[in-house]
Amino acid sequence: SAENQKAYNASNSALLAVDPKTGQILSMVGSKYYFDKTIDGAYNVVTAKRQPGSSFKPFVYAAGFQKGYTPETILFDVRTEFSTSCVSDPKTCYNPDDFDVLFKGPVSIRAALAESRNVPAVKMLYLVGLDDALSMAKNLGITGLGDKSRYGLSLVLGGGEVSLLDMTTAYGVFANSGVKNNTVGILSVKDKEGGIVEQFESSESNVLDKNIALIVNDILSDPVARTPTFGSSLTLPGVAFKTGTTNDNKDAWIMGYTPNIVVGVWSGNNDNKPM
Repeated sequence: SAENQKAYNASNSALLAVDPKTGQILSMVGSKYYFDKTIDGAYNVVTAKRQPGSSFKPFVYAAGFQKGYTPETILFDVRTEFSTSCVSDPKTCYNPDDFDVLFKGPVSIRAALAESRNVPAVKMLYLVGLDDALSMAKNLGITGLGDKSRYGLSLVLGGGEVSLLDMTTAYGVFANSGVKNNTVGILSVKDKEGGIVEQFESSESNVLDKNIALIVNDILSDPVARTPTFGSSLTLPGVAFKTGTTNDNKDAWIMGYTPNIVVGVWSGNNDNKPM
């Protein structure tokens, strides 16, 4: 909106709504306005590759739950240097801050994910390992991340580029209790005589243990657990949420879902100018 552009320097937005039980697209908005050349409006941001920020964290925590960690497992939110070569090569140092530049000490995984704290998330990825984290993301529907040599521990904070299409597909697995449906936008194709050339067929497959999906859903729909970060701004009863913002403020995401619908929204600028 004009208000967002004035207040936040965000000229564009995209939205995808999907039925997680079928994978069928209910609504796709590729940009603010198709014919607006000043924002490259004819470009479909739903299929663009952008950095997801913290909206990637649930995939890593899901991999952690798969390894036996629980929402009550304690991770330490303290300043941590993750690079073993930092002393000899300062360019390799990696000690991320939390969004509030505070460190809360021992926190449960439930609190760490709900409050979207960065340091515990990086520690979760360290414990899970890049291989299993990337495998989890791929199984859920995130394509194109490629070889693990391209990434480090910043992957959990959104260091890889993904599409809103894939993110909505992946969150659909949580919404559908571990069952994935490929996202589809065309239900049937008919020839000029009315004969069916292509017809929608279910593609559902079990890609995540149901209990792990339920754990993630329980945390992301817990308004009390996310209050320290979000206050009362995300309190729709029975709706799970996760936000994501890149460090340079080029991308802002919110993923919201129930068992019947998954909605992913991206906001920013097509030319990568920061908000």
